[in-house]
Amino acid sequence: MATPPARKPRGRLLIMATATALLATACGSATNTGGAASDGVITLSMHNPDSRTQDPATWQLVEEFNSRHPDLKIRLEGQPVEQHEQRMTIAAQSDTLPEIFWVYDSLAKTMVKDGDLLDLTPILQEKNLEAKFSLSMLAAFRSGDGIQYGVPYQALVTGFYYNKALLDEHGIALPETFDELLAAVKKLKEEGVVPIAQGANSSAFSVWAFLTMLDRFGYEQKYPAILAGNARYDNPDFLRLYGHVRELAEAGAFPENMTTQTYAQAVASYTAGKAAFLDAGVWEAAKIEKSGVGRSTGFWAGPTFADGVGEQKLVMNVPSAPFVVSAKVKEDKKKYAAVKAFIQFYYSDEGQQILVDNAQPPVTTYRPQVDPRKHPVFAAVLDEAAKPGWKSPAAQPDLVVSAATASAMYDSFYGVMSGSLSPQEAARSVQKSLK
Repeated sequence: MATPPARKPRGRLLIMATATALLATACGSATNTGGAASDGVITLSMHNPDSRTQDPATWQLVEEFNSRHPDLKIRLEGQPVEQHEQRMTIAAQSDTLPEIFWVYDSLAKTMVKDGDLLDLTPILQEKNLEAKFSLSMLAAFRSGDGIQYGVPYQALVTGFYYNKALLDEHGIALPETFDELLAAVKKLKEEGVVPIAQGANSSAFSVWAFLTMLDRFGYEQKYPAILAGNARYDNPDFLRLYGHVRELAEAGAFPENMTTQTYAQAVASYTAGKAAFLDAGVWEAAKIEKSGVGRSTGFWAGPTFADGVGEQKLVMNVPSAPFVVSAKVKEDKKKYAAVKAFIQFYYSDEGQQILVDNAQPPVTTYRPQVDPRKHPVFAAVLDEAAKPGWKSPAAQPDLVVSAATASAMYDSFYGVMSGSLSPQEAARSVQKSLK
């Protein structure tokens, strides 16, 4: 992942030269939002190099918008997450940000402090768009002084997909507690089945279900003090969780090729019926439905822990990292009009239905009807996210820290899963990233 974004220095000549060189070699030329004449073309920069296959909902939204607005056009581009974060950090320093872009909230918070981001409040107040969001969806991306610097890109619902037929074949009920999960893992391993599909190669971020487990050990209550230096990440509660992850690893929960296969390959192993569980999120629902295991797949928020801290009935159903807009857009009337029109289309009921059609839950209060006979996996995800008596944290743990700390968190889990780090070493590595 990218290093923590630096504050803008007063002298910019060196930064400009460095930014130009890095963007040219690693990311392509930077988007130019200036110029005497405007053609109304704006760039939407994403964290996927191929949105058509990796994020079909966004791709379809852009295609539909462009077909309806021949005088305005969105150019969709993207890079892998780490490269994208680096590019946006450099672009902010060199005043070459694209008009709209996805970014981790930790970096967005730095950008809004530096005056790089547009206040979206006026856009959201038009057509009463603001009323379409629940308070938490917008509050997550509002600064202390009231600037609405971002809007939720998608809802983030994560956990474990599971193959009901495979579990039934081996006489295993869906676990509820960690002890039940551990027992299921041992039995699956003994009978030659990969218990949990994981892929760490170039995909270290793919530990979503384990990030939810952090919240079951008090992360949401602890992290403000940890970031302030008044508490430590390598605390006894988190160490117990890492100890449980080691128990899973020692029981054979993860594939032998976990460190060499990618997340996409892990998904492929699950859809091929070679693994009982898959650590993923709602974005995989459509793909799984089209696979051979679609009709036998359910969705699970993950185990509760007898030695956990605080609320155990947690399901991750939070706003994803935000869309943000470059402050320079306001200097160009046609680009501003394009940005406004796209945001208003994206969060309209029609735009949200396009998300739903691509097996993404709406981020507004729009309530679509999903036929479980046609979309059983997507319906299972929505049902688990709305399970009576269960709550959601306010944010996913990695989205409230710097990119460097988020990366350290991912590596810490995969380090314990692979046996390359002890629980103590893993937690200490995250603590070191905070200094």
